[in-house]
Order: sequence, then C-alpha cells, then structure tokens
Amino acid sequence: MTSIVFRQAQPADLPAIVALLANDVLGQQREDPSSPPNPRYVDAFDAILADPNQLLAVATLNDAVIGTLQLSFIPGMARLGAWRGQIEAVRIAETHRSSGVGQQMFEWAIDQCRARGCDLVQLTTDKARPDAHRFYERLGFVGSHLGYKLML
Repeated sequence: MTSIVFRQAQPADLPAIVALLANDVLGQQREDPSSPPNPRYVDAFDAILADPNQLLAVATLNDAVIGTLQLSFIPGMARLGAWRGQIEAVRIAETHRSSGVGQQMFEWAIDQCRARGCDLVQLTTDKARPDAHRFYERLGFVGSHLGYKLML
C-alpha cells in the first residue's frame, strides 16, 4: 500500500490545486480552473512561495495531488505574543473524501504549526459547509468566534 505524502506545493502542482479549489459548490462560483492557470493564481503562488510565513501544502498519493491547504504563520501581540497557525483553502479530491485523508492532512498541518512554535491553530469556514464544520469539531476545533469578511 502506498502512503500519502504531505509536502510543500511546487509550481507543477498549481493546476491540480486550482482544480481542487474549483471542485465544489462554492468553488465553482469563484474559481477559474482554465488551463493554463489564470495569471492571478501564478502571482499568488509565487508570493506564497517567497513568504517564509506561508506554506501551501499538498497531499499526494502515487505522485497525484489529492488534497491541499494553505498554512499562514501569524505573529501577534495578543496572548503574550503568541504565534497562530491559520489553515485555509482546504480541499480533498472527491474520490478521497471520507477516507481519512483530511484527518491525516490536518494532523500534519497541526504538527507544522507546533514545529513553528504556534500557540494555537485557527481556521475559518463558510457557513454553507456543515459537513466541514462537523469534521473540524471532530478534530477538536471549537467554534468560539464569529468571523466577518468584507469583499473588496
């Protein structure tokens, strides 16, 4: 049996990452899975890769990208200068949902946050994703705050 590998995304992974982001009800409305990738994705990927406090990660199985998430390591003044790990843009390929890949990916991501000295891990999730909410709660996340966004 081949094991899942978690690693930093490479430029060749970009089309697969965008395809994962676009492959759900919300992503179909806001992502552009065209080929070649929209230049905005390329610019964002380059900025993430250049920033030591960002980690765009992929989960691979037999060298195929089957999951992705972005980790942001955020310094802060609150909580005695605590660092936070922010997890965003989480997606698992449809064929691998409910297989344990998501849990493994989160365990890996949380370990990355610990290794960076983060005191807490946080995430936001769209209110329209009740399955994701149940998943995060099973992992021990608590819906302790209410988040707001302002589209610009």
